[in-house]
Amino acid sequence: MPFLKIQSNTTIDEADASSLLAEASKLVATELGKPENYVMVALEPAQPMLFAGSDAPLAYLELKSIGLPESKTAALSAALCNLIETRLGIPASRVYIEFADAPRAMWGWDGGTF
Repeated sequence: MPFLKIQSNTTIDEADASSLLAEASKLVATELGKPENYVMVALEPAQPMLFAGSDAPLAYLELKSIGLPESKTAALSAALCNLIETRLGIPASRVYIEFADAPRAMWGWDGGTF
């Protein structure tokens, strides 16, 4: 159910990308208390991006999940910003995260919805 998309203007080599995806998947599952076998994580290729008038390293993340409680977004923001800063060297002040709660009927899987 949870889906995390990571976009950045920073190039990440294949080995680092694979380990970042694995670490992000575990983090999302743990923070949301959901089984990791339902977590999907995507890492977009580096793309031209600008934040605060600067093309210094930055990241934009989207986290969508069924039943994403507002009470967990602050902890998720801290954990995800820490992950991006640790793994990609991008300061938390250069990371935006969009959180979205998806209604069960609006999330499809295996030919149906949740």
